[in-house]
Amino acid sequence: MGEDHPMDRQQVAQAVELVRALRVQLGEMTSQLGWIERQNVRTSNARACTLRAEAAMLRRDIKEAQSLIDRLEHRYLNMRRPAGGSTSSAPIGTRCR
Repeated sequence: MGEDHPMDRQQVAQAVELVRALRVQLGEMTSQLGWIERQNVRTSNARACTLRAEAAMLRRDIKEAQSLIDRLEHRYLNMRRPAGGSTSSAPIGTRCR
């Protein structure tokens, strides 16, 4: 009943490695989003529109990465995040005029 099966340990090890890799990627995407948001203030309308679109894609990817981390932690690592403690509240999409 309470014994670990080799496959279970392997799945947990894979989940740990995937969460680690996702956290690294999440950090890189978050840094890139910050850079884009700082650039957006100083650029022309056409460039700002491009940067807003790129920022929206990064926000979407960040949200997806955080969701994957949360699901992996819950399923394989028995961890839960506090309610409301994951992603930015920034809008996901923007429209250029």
